[in-house]
Amino acid sequence: MTATHSLVSAVKALYVEHHGWLIGWLRRRLGCPEQAADLAHDTFLRLLTAKIPPTDLAEPRAYLTTAARRLMLDCLRRQRVEQAYLDAMALAADAMPQGAPSPEAVMSAVQVVEQLATALATLAPKGREAFLLHYLEDQSQLAVAGRLGISVRMVQKYLAQGLLRCHQVLAP
Repeated sequence: MTATHSLVSAVKALYVEHHGWLIGWLRRRLGCPEQAADLAHDTFLRLLTAKIPPTDLAEPRAYLTTAARRLMLDCLRRQRVEQAYLDAMALAADAMPQGAPSPEAVMSAVQVVEQLATALATLAPKGREAFLLHYLEDQSQLAVAGRLGISVRMVQKYLAQGLLRCHQVLAP
């Protein structure tokens, strides 16, 4: 039996045993069965790419809930980025004499936002949070440092890393 086959078998066994429970757990937190099913699916995909073999999990439900919580946070962050963009677009459309931007311009901007969200997803969790707090929620570096329990210098480092990642994604 190959390592890949063994991994798939272990994930399949966890899926059969815990999938229904995980969907119920997510449904109670999200209130949306479709989103719960999507996140459960993504949680098991994450398990396939995890560095910890599924057979080494002493508490599989604890692992699954931790992974699902992280995915929910990623989803919320992505929604915040999208909402901030939509709010900015609405303000810009109101200020434009010719009206709202074309559907092509909106689609292009949404693709850029998705690229930026993907770039930010590669940052460390605290780095991503620092970037979002500073640039989306307009918090000072000092406020971000206090909220995350890190130094202002570390916040500056995280912001520089985030800007570099965004530049790498957007540079031709």
